[in-house]
Amino acid sequence: MDSMKVFSGRAHPQMSREVADYLGLKLGRALIQAFPDGELLVKLEEDVRGRDVFIIQPTCPPQNDNLMELLIFIDCARRASAERVAAVVPYFGYARQDRKDEGRVPITAKLVANLISTAGADRVLTMDLHAAQVQGFFDIPVDNLYAEPVLSRYFAEKNLSDLVLVSPDIGNAKRARAYAHRLGGEIAIIDKRRVSGEEVEPGRIIGDVRGKTVLMMDDMITTAGTVCGAAKLCRDQGAKHVYVGATHALLAGRAIQRLLESAIDHVAVTNTLPIPAETRKALGEKLTVLSVSELIGEAIHRIHHDESVSSLFL
Repeated sequence: MDSMKVFSGRAHPQMSREVADYLGLKLGRALIQAFPDGELLVKLEEDVRGRDVFIIQPTCPPQNDNLMELLIFIDCARRASAERVAAVVPYFGYARQDRKDEGRVPITAKLVANLISTAGADRVLTMDLHAAQVQGFFDIPVDNLYAEPVLSRYFAEKNLSDLVLVSPDIGNAKRARAYAHRLGGEIAIIDKRRVSGEEVEPGRIIGDVRGKTVLMMDDMITTAGTVCGAAKLCRDQGAKHVYVGATHALLAGRAIQRLLESAIDHVAVTNTLPIPAETRKALGEKLTVLSVSELIGEAIHRIHHDESVSSLFL
C-alpha cells in the first residue's frame, strides 16, 4: 500500500480517518494554513512522487472555502509529481445548479467540474450526485457511489410492515423503485410544486398510503421543506408511520425545527458531510447517522488496484 497516499482536507477529518483505518493506512501529513489576508497554503509533508494520491474533501458548507481548499490540494499533489490524483468528494456541492432553467443564470455544476479537472485531478469519486448527468460535465472518470446498500440494510433491520416507498417528488421516482426492489413494498409518488428555495407545496399522492408504513428516500435534506411537507400529506392520507432516509444531511435554515415538529417518526442519514454535535443533540433519537466510510474506502482500494467499482452495487 506504499504506492497509495490518502490525505484529508479540513472539511470532514473524521470521515477521512475512518476511511484510512479501513484501508489500514495513516492519513498523509499535510500543512494547511491561512495567511493573515485569508489566502490558503497547502503543503504536503510526505513524498508522493509516482504514487496514487486520494484527497478526501466534501464541498459542504462553507462550500466556497472547502472547494478552494480542494483545488489547491489537487494542484499541490500534481506539482509534487503524484502519478494519479483522485478527488474524493463524498458530497459534491453546487450539483443542483446543473441546467439553465431560466435566462441569464449559470450552470455552476459544470463550472466546478471544469475547475477540478483544470486543477489536475485524474478522476473524481463522489456519492449520490443530485443529478446523474453531472458526471457528463467532467472530461475525466467519475465514480458515483450510492448510499443505497447502507440505508437499505438499516431499514431492512427494522422489519417495517405494510411498506410503501414514497418518492417526495416525480424526479425521485427512480430512487424509490431501487429501494422498493431491495426492500419490497409498493411505490407512490408525490406531485409537488416548489414555491421558493425555502418553501415547497405538496400537491397530491399518486398511489395509496392509507394504513401503510411510508418510507421516503432522498439524496439530500437541505431545508427539510420537501420531506416534512410530504410527510404531513402522507399522514393526512392515513399513513400510520413515516420514515425518511437521505444521503446528505445539509440541514440548513429551519431544517432542524421543521424535522422536530414534523409528522416524521425517524430520519436516517449518512456521514458524507459532518453533522455537528449540537444538531445530533437537538434531534436526539429522531436522527440516526450511518457511516459510508467503509464503502468509500473499498472504492478507493478498488480504484488503486484497477478493479471494478460498479460491482460493489450488484
